[in-house]
Amino acid sequence: MPHTPTPPASHGEAMANPHSGDRRSRLPLWGQRVLGAAFLALVAASAVFAVSEHWRRATVALGVAMLWLAGCRITCDDRVIGFFSVRSRRFDAGFCGAVGAAMVALAASVDALGS
Repeated sequence: MPHTPTPPASHGEAMANPHSGDRRSRLPLWGQRVLGAAFLALVAASAVFAVSEHWRRATVALGVAMLWLAGCRITCDDRVIGFFSVRSRRFDAGFCGAVGAAMVALAASVDALGS
């Protein structure tokens, strides 16, 4: 039985999330990209703190980045969020918010150990 190859999906089709509704964002595209860039900046700041062995700051920065991503997931289109769009908007935002809040709470509860 011959196999018919599937044509490759376009970039827009590849980034579409089948779990989300087709609701469009109220923000313009440039605003959504600014929100995404701010998320990446927070992740980069967390990496800098981690490399410089400031673990509590790195954990707080990454937790804040996850909280920011939860907000981005609610306000931005699936095609802009890209691979951070895994399930429905509500599930993704809830999961990112819960993980981010837990990270910030745990980092805040750890003793500074002499700093």
